[in-house]
Amino acid sequence: MDTFQPAFSSWLNAPAHQHWLAAEGLRLLAFAKASKLPEGFGNLDDKGRLPANGQAETMNTARMTHSFAMAHIQGLPGFAELVDHGVQALSGPLKDAEHGGWFASAHPVHDNTGKAAYLHAFVALAASSAVVAERPGAQALLDDAINIIDTHFWSEEEGAMRESFNRDWSEEEAYRGANSNMHTTEAFLALADVTDDNRWLVRAQRIVERVIHGHAAANDYLVVEHFDRDWQPLRDYNHDNPADGFRPYGTTPGHGFEWARLLLHLEAARVQAGMLTPGWLATDAQKLFDNNCRHGWSVDGLPGIVYTLDWNNRAVVSHRLHWTHCEASAAASALLKRTGDEQYEAWYRLFWEFCDSHFIDREGGSWHHELDPHNRPSADIWGGKPDLYHAWQAVLIPRLPLAPSMATALGQVSQSAPV
Repeated sequence: MDTFQPAFSSWLNAPAHQHWLAAEGLRLLAFAKASKLPEGFGNLDDKGRLPANGQAETMNTARMTHSFAMAHIQGLPGFAELVDHGVQALSGPLKDAEHGGWFASAHPVHDNTGKAAYLHAFVALAASSAVVAERPGAQALLDDAINIIDTHFWSEEEGAMRESFNRDWSEEEAYRGANSNMHTTEAFLALADVTDDNRWLVRAQRIVERVIHGHAAANDYLVVEHFDRDWQPLRDYNHDNPADGFRPYGTTPGHGFEWARLLLHLEAARVQAGMLTPGWLATDAQKLFDNNCRHGWSVDGLPGIVYTLDWNNRAVVSHRLHWTHCEASAAASALLKRTGDEQYEAWYRLFWEFCDSHFIDREGGSWHHELDPHNRPSADIWGGKPDLYHAWQAVLIPRLPLAPSMATALGQVSQSAPV
C-alpha cells in the first residue's frame, strides 16, 4: 500500500494548520476536564457545567478515559489523574461485579440493566489507550474487556458482534446494528496494536466485509444501519422516531464517513502487519466518502451535512451534528493521505471552514454539538456539550499516520521526539 505526498500545497503539510489543530485540541481538553464526577465522567451542559444531579455514564467515562489517555501520552501535564480516575470508575462503580460486563451508568435504576456491545467497545478502547499510557489498573481492565467480548459479544459464525443482552446474559436482543460494529472495528484496531495479536485485524475485516462490502455496497455505499438477528435489513426501523441519537431511521451520512476512515486504518494496519490485504478496502472507502458527500452535503440548500436520509436519499432529519462533521473532515484527511487526490483537500478545507464558522464555540467553550436545519445552535437531539471524543480525534487524525491506531501512534511519536 502506498501513501502519497500531495503535489499541491496541502493544509496537512502546513505548520500553521498543524499548530491550529493542536491549539484547538488543548481548548477542547481544558473544557472537558469539568466532566469529572466521583464515579466517572458525566455530561456537561452548553456552559461546561455538570447538572446538580449529574450521574456518571459508561459511554462518557470510557470516551473521556480514552481521550485523556491520548493527551497524557503526548506529554500534556494534568491528565494522568483523569485517566486513572476513568480506569478506576470502569473497574468499580460502572462494572457489574456479579454478572460481568458494564452497566450504562452507575447505580442502574433496576437490576436487569442490559449490556450493550456499543458500550463494551468503548470500554475496550479506553482500556487499550490507558495501557499505552502505562496507567495503573489499565491492563487488568483491558483483560476483563477482552474476556467479555470473547465470551458474550463476538460471534465467530456471523463475523460480527451480537448487539445486547440483559444483565445476566440469559436473553439476547433480536437485533444487529452497524453502529455498534463500527465502534467495535475501531476498538479492534487498537486491540491489535496493544496486544500484538492479528486476530483483531481478522475480526475487523470480517465486520467490514459484512456491513460495508456486503450491505453498504449493495445500497450505493450508503450504510444500512439496522438488521434483524439474521442480518436482514430493517428498513423501517425507527420510522416513527427518526431522530434517535443512536438508532435513527434511514441512512446516516456521518457513519459513512466514519466507516470510510476506518477502512483505510484497517488497510494500513493489515499491510503493516504483513497480512493479505484486499484492494477493495481503499476503493470502498472512496465510494463511501464520495456518495455520502453527494447525498449528505447541502442537500437542503444550506451548507452542512444532514443527520439522516431516507431510502430515496432525501433528507429526513436536517439537523447538523458536530460529530458528523468531525468524521467527515477526518475521513477527508485520511483519503488525502492515502490517495494524494486534490478533491479530498478541497473537502477537508470545506469541512473545517464550516466547523470553524458554525460549530466551534469560542465564547461558551468546546463546540456546539448540534445545529438546527438553519445552522443555528439547537438541542433537539443532543443537549449540552458532553462529547470530547469526536472533536478531539478530529484534530488528532490529520497529524497521525493511518496506522498504527491513535494511542499507539502517539506513543511512537513521543518516543521518537528529539531530546
